[in-house]
Amino acid sequence: MTSTFPTISISTERLVLRPLDEDDVPALADMMNDEQVAAWTAVPQPYDEAEARRWITEYAPAERTGGRGLDLAVTEFLTQRLVGVIRLAKTNWHVRSTELSYIIAPWARGEGYASEAALATAQWLFRDQKLERIELRTAADNTASQQVAQKIGCISEGVLRGACIARARAEDGRWNEVRTDYIVWSLLPEDLEGPGEHFAESGGFTSYTDWN
Repeated sequence: MTSTFPTISISTERLVLRPLDEDDVPALADMMNDEQVAAWTAVPQPYDEAEARRWITEYAPAERTGGRGLDLAVTEFLTQRLVGVIRLAKTNWHVRSTELSYIIAPWARGEGYASEAALATAQWLFRDQKLERIELRTAADNTASQQVAQKIGCISEGVLRGACIARARAEDGRWNEVRTDYIVWSLLPEDLEGPGEHFAESGGFTSYTDWN
């Protein structure tokens, strides 16, 4: 039987991570049209609300029920504003591993939300889901993403040469694909003994129905 992630919400001091819903469509579309998101992810450009709705209603549920991954909206606790997305993909339930990535909206950058959300997700994966390895991949020039990986305690394992396709804006305004390297990072349960202390131990993981 294929294992799957539960429907979950994860609470931190400032954030609530929960399943994406259709109310997120406008903000999700705005976030995905940001220049930095376009440069470092493979999301279609331009990214319209129809694409956002397909992700929320079709792709994300299929990934979860198929056991492949999980997509969570990152929202501010006080305002309930969408400020980012956490994604789990390429989950291997036999190896007990998954790949984690994060996107933070341009209106919420500089607040430490990416590291707070990623660390809380990692703690939940290790403690509740009994995973043994989380992998991150950051483009060689994406220093902001690399700083998040370092902040939550990830260890750099090496470079996958020419394995990433990024995008750069051409003079005519169109996006051109640019091949670059991936830096591979890993996080194991023992790596969280240090950086997790000021977030964790709060027991802030609740079922989505309880949070809602």
